[in-house]
Amino acid sequence: MLIDASVHIFFRDNRDFRTHLREPYASRGIPDYEMDWYGAPGGEYVPHADGDHYPGSDPDVVGQHVFEYADLAILHPMSRGTLPDRHLTSAVLAAHNDMLVTRWLAADQRYRGTIRVNPEDIPGALREVERYRDHPQVVQVAVPMQSREPYGKPQFWPLWEAAAAAGLPVAAHIEAGQGVGYPPTPSGHPDTYEGYLGFMALNYLYHQMNMIAEGVFERFDALKFVWADGAADFLTPFSWRMDVFGRPHLEQTPWAPKIPSDYLPGRVFFVQGSLDGPGDTDFAGEWLDFTGKDRMVMFGSSYPHWQHAKPGDLPSALSDAQRDRILWRNAADLYGLPVPEGVAS
Repeated sequence: MLIDASVHIFFRDNRDFRTHLREPYASRGIPDYEMDWYGAPGGEYVPHADGDHYPGSDPDVVGQHVFEYADLAILHPMSRGTLPDRHLTSAVLAAHNDMLVTRWLAADQRYRGTIRVNPEDIPGALREVERYRDHPQVVQVAVPMQSREPYGKPQFWPLWEAAAAAGLPVAAHIEAGQGVGYPPTPSGHPDTYEGYLGFMALNYLYHQMNMIAEGVFERFDALKFVWADGAADFLTPFSWRMDVFGRPHLEQTPWAPKIPSDYLPGRVFFVQGSLDGPGDTDFAGEWLDFTGKDRMVMFGSSYPHWQHAKPGDLPSALSDAQRDRILWRNAADLYGLPVPEGVAS
C-alpha cells in the first residue's frame, strides 16, 4: 500500500486555462506558468513528464508514472500565487478547481483532489469550500505558503472553521507561478534558486508559531494543517524553542493554555519527499521519532518536478512501522482514504 500525498497538476497551456475562467476574468491578462523568479538550474521537471502538453497536465501520462508505485495520489493544482486583485485570484483558483474535478477526478478513482482557495478573499474561499465539501474525491483545501499575514490572525479564522466543519485538512504549499511575490525569507529575496529552495518552506515556522500563539488549534479542535513542502527536519528544534519561551509566558495567551508542542500531535502534518532530514544514515529512524514526526510525515513525490521522489528514496534505517506510517498510514488516517482489507493489520 502506498499513497502519494503530493502530485502537482497544471493546465495544458494558457488557452486551456482561459476556457475554465469565467468572464470578465477570461479576457484579462493572466501570469504565465513559466513566470517564476527561481527556476531550477537543471530544468524544472523530470524527463518524459510532458507527453503532448505541459508537464503534469495530462491525467493519463501522470497516472502512467505515478501509479507505477502508488495506489492512490492526492493532486495539488499549482497556481499563480497571490495576485494584486483578490477577485482575480479567486477566479483563477476556481478555474483550477473546475479543472481538477472535471478533468482529473472524473478520469480515475485513484485520484484524490485538493481544492484551492484564496485566503485574501474569505467569502470567495468559503464558497469554494461549500461547493466541493461533499465531493467524495475532494480531501483537502489548500492555501499558498506565501501569505501576506501569518495564518493565526483572526481574519483567517472563518476559513479554518469552515474547513474543519467540512472535515477537510488545510494544506499550505509553495506556489509555482509568481504573483505578488512575498520574500522566501524574513530578510528579503535570495539571489539564487538554492537560497529559495532552502528557505521558502521554512515560512511554515512563522505560520505555525502564530497559529498556536493565537489559539487557532485550541479554538478549532477538528482543524488539521498540512505543511506540504516538507521542512519537518526543523520541527524538533523549533518545538523545543517554542516550549522554552512559551512555558513561562502562558498567562499572556490564556486562549492557548497548553504547552505549545501539545498542539502538534494529530493536528500538524508534513508532506516530505527526498529533500529533508538526515538522509540515509543509521540514525534516521531515531531522528524521525523525535517530536513524534513519524506520525506527522507523509510521503509525497512532488511529481512532475525535478525532485520527484520514490519510495526507495526513504532511508534504509527506518523501521517497518515507520515506513508504513510514512508511505500510507498517516495519509490514510488523515484523509480518510480506503485501505484494502488485510493491509491495515
